[in-house]
Amino acid sequence: MTGPESGAHHETLESVVPAGGNSDKNAPRTRLRRIQLATMLGVLGPGLIAGLSDDDPAGITTYSVLGTKYGYQMLWVLGVSTIALVMFQSLGARIGVVTGQGLAGLIRQKFGARSAVVAILALLIANIGTTAAEFAGIAAGFELFGIPRQFAVPVTAFLVSVLVLRGGFKGIERVLLGLSAIFICYVAAGVLAHPDWGAAFKGLLVPTMPLTRDAVVIATATLGTTLAPWGLAFIQSYAVDKRLTTESLPYLRVDVITGALLTGIIGFFVVVSCAATLHAHGLSINDAADAAAALEPLAGTLAKDLFAIGLIGAAVLAASILPLSTAYSVSDLTGSPAALDDDPRSAPLFYGTFALVTVIGAGLVLIPNAPLVAILVLTQVLNAVLLLPLLWFMYGIARDGDLMGDYRAGRGAASGYLVTIAVIAVCILALGALSVRS
Repeated sequence: MTGPESGAHHETLESVVPAGGNSDKNAPRTRLRRIQLATMLGVLGPGLIAGLSDDDPAGITTYSVLGTKYGYQMLWVLGVSTIALVMFQSLGARIGVVTGQGLAGLIRQKFGARSAVVAILALLIANIGTTAAEFAGIAAGFELFGIPRQFAVPVTAFLVSVLVLRGGFKGIERVLLGLSAIFICYVAAGVLAHPDWGAAFKGLLVPTMPLTRDAVVIATATLGTTLAPWGLAFIQSYAVDKRLTTESLPYLRVDVITGALLTGIIGFFVVVSCAATLHAHGLSINDAADAAAALEPLAGTLAKDLFAIGLIGAAVLAASILPLSTAYSVSDLTGSPAALDDDPRSAPLFYGTFALVTVIGAGLVLIPNAPLVAILVLTQVLNAVLLLPLLWFMYGIARDGDLMGDYRAGRGAASGYLVTIAVIAVCILALGALSVRS
């Protein structure tokens, strides 16, 4: 591993101001700012990549359905989900930096091997299904440009595999950060749709929703797809792989908050683009590709193309992250943590897990008449069920003074974590109750 050691660059103002003063009074402060900027750039990555990868095809589909069915009314659910994402991804990154361990290894250490095995097996199954959804998003996005999935899916799977096998930590990180930039397409598509900004901000700030099963389903799905279990596992392991120190935590927090807020902002523009067009015309969709195609006659070819390009970029980013998240977790569970700078011969389990998830996920999409929608629904349900115990495990680790030392969560932060867990639990229980009644 060759991740930057942020602590080596961490200097105080006193250390850069020479004794006896300086004729140029601004020089020391300028140098300090440069050091801080260099440190920030060295830390940059875990929050942006983990946060934006949550805007995957499953997420874009959920946000598209939210805007198409309910217009601007339920944008506040996205706001709540974004706050929860900031809280728990910040916690995951901090746990990784302080303990130097991934989530699976810490669950095994604190809660026992059985809890860890059950959690990671569920995560493995859910991640394989969600990876299939990512490759389905790749297939659908390229098909909007006339490129068949039989070509697009294998080529993308091959390129993703080469990136991970040959790229090294720094090379992979640069590519993933570059892919993140493509999400600007959704902002442009949202602007081109000419939404009602007043109604959009009212929907974001004033909580209202129909008391129906469908509304509860989409609210729960929005929480689950924004605060994805695989994203929480990934950010913790990635922070460990990057070899960040506790001195870099203030900069890492900026990175995480920025990534989470950008995730919510992109989701906001997806919702408003569909609300201003599809909802306004009473149309319905099944997935994000339908939303992209339906935008063309309503907002123009450019809006459709931007939406489709965003879908492809989101899918490629997530198709890289999901197998990595799974590989990190399986390696941590077995007590043999691996890193992206390890070669395949020294980390066969890590790279074998990555290959397994990638091959199965891509292969499912290429099976004729494969029930991709059913796979997507079932894996998202499993993600929602898995989210609660994972958040509880993270809460327990955060409150453990032996593991976290001086970085143990205080009462105020712990209360915030419990409130968030309770809100998600209520959504899932309400969904279950409404499902039984129907």
